[in-house]
Amino acid sequence: MKQTTLCYLQQDDQWLMLHRVKKIVDASHDKWIGVGGKCEAGESPDECMLREVFEETGLTVTEWQYRGIVTFISDIWPSEYMHLFTATRWQGTLSECDEGELQWIPIPQVNKLNLWQGDRIFLRLLRYPNQPFFSLKLVYHDANLIEAKLNNNPIPCQ
Repeated sequence: MKQTTLCYLQQDDQWLMLHRVKKIVDASHDKWIGVGGKCEAGESPDECMLREVFEETGLTVTEWQYRGIVTFISDIWPSEYMHLFTATRWQGTLSECDEGELQWIPIPQVNKLNLWQGDRIFLRLLRYPNQPFFSLKLVYHDANLIEAKLNNNPIPCQ
C-alpha cells in the first residue's frame, strides 16, 4: 500500500489549502486539499509530512499533531494509507508551490470548495483539536465515495 501524508496548517481560523491546478495529469486536478505527498523509503509519517510541507510551502513546521489515518480504496487508483496532520506553528516565508495555488481559507468556507467527498468527513473531524486519533476508511468507485467507516463504524458518505 502506498503511504502518504497530508497536513492542514492552521492560522487563526484559517487553513492553508492547495488548489491543485498546475499538473495536467493529476487525480486531484482542480480539487482543494492540504499539503503533503508520498513517503520515501525509510521515512516516518512525521518526517514525510515535515519534508513535504517544506517542499510545497517553504515553511518549516515546528508544532504539529498526528490526527488520524485514512485508508483509501479505489477501483481506479492504488490503495493508500494517508497519515493526517494539523500544524499550528512554523517558521519561514510562504513560497509558491509547483503543484497548485496555496491560499489561506477561513475554516467555515472550506466546505464550499471543490473537495473530494471523503475529505469533507475528515475535515469535520479536524475542526476539533481534542478529537481523538481516528481511523477512517474511504472506498471510491470511479471518483464517487461509496463507503465510509470511522473507527470501523459505517457512516453516511455525504
